[in-house]
Amino acid sequence: MTDFQDVDAQLEDWNALRTSASFSGLLLGNGASRAVWDDFGYDSLFENARTVEEKPLSQSELSVFDALQTRSFEQVLSALKITSRVNKALAVSSAAPRNRYYAIKEALINTVHAVHIPWRLVVPSTLATINQEMGRYRTVFTTNYDLLGNWALQHQPEAITDLFHGDEPSFDLSASATDKTRLLYLHGGLHLVRNQDGTARKLKSTEGTLLGSFAINNTIKTLDDVPLFVNEGPAQDKLKTIRSSDYLSFCYDQLLGHGEGLCIFGHALGEQDNHIIHALRQAKPKVVAVSIKPRSKAFVQHQKRHYAKVFEGTGVELRFFDSKTHALGSSKLTVPVEV
Repeated sequence: MTDFQDVDAQLEDWNALRTSASFSGLLLGNGASRAVWDDFGYDSLFENARTVEEKPLSQSELSVFDALQTRSFEQVLSALKITSRVNKALAVSSAAPRNRYYAIKEALINTVHAVHIPWRLVVPSTLATINQEMGRYRTVFTTNYDLLGNWALQHQPEAITDLFHGDEPSFDLSASATDKTRLLYLHGGLHLVRNQDGTARKLKSTEGTLLGSFAINNTIKTLDDVPLFVNEGPAQDKLKTIRSSDYLSFCYDQLLGHGEGLCIFGHALGEQDNHIIHALRQAKPKVVAVSIKPRSKAFVQHQKRHYAKVFEGTGVELRFFDSKTHALGSSKLTVPVEV
């Protein structure tokens, strides 16, 4: 589809579409999480942290974000961690950066808990549906850093792997080959942390305690692990964080090399996702199927034009389907947000 002017509002049924083309990859965006819990529809985790009811970011903490010219919690926490260690080595007081580290992490923790679906509201059949659908693909890419994907994996781990292995689950590039479906977190996740040497590790927790594990904010003098997830900011900022991690770099490179059929569900591919768009344009999947909510004729036409422009000149065959006909867009998955 290349004609931007004359675009219809027709959407295919996913169940029919998937029988006419082969899709080995699935790319999930925020819309996939919102289909389960609408509070995932926040515009900015950083802005939420400024106004969260319990211990929001103070002006002192905000000044650190401004100094580093970023809205990424991962980058700020990493910088403060390094600063504290350097100060200690130089016999300079490390109290200020250490205190800011814990204050910012606490604001992040409170914000995540304010927007994330509580484990007690998660329906087992929802996790089973997500797991079953992910298992249809060779590779599942996701830019979501919430816990839904990981909860679904833990619910039925036989067919899917996130490539974290061992007693202290960690990522090892040499052990990345597998016959299972691979769940790759392009922007990291709340259940992932950056080790002191920069490698990635997964928190060891059961489904019911994993969100609580993210709330651990140690008060000991040595700094704890930095959460490994890319929360927001311009695409170049996100790519900087991705390239600083062996795990995130691996995931991104897998997307760069995905030349087979790809289903995109719930992903806007907006300006802030230029690094994802760049990877997709480089990969040139044979066929790309994109989910669209059938809100109105004008909305569908606008969305079609947007995605056509994203893939303009790549030779990629674009197909569009009604998001509600996909298992991940079913209204049966929706959990009412508590007021």
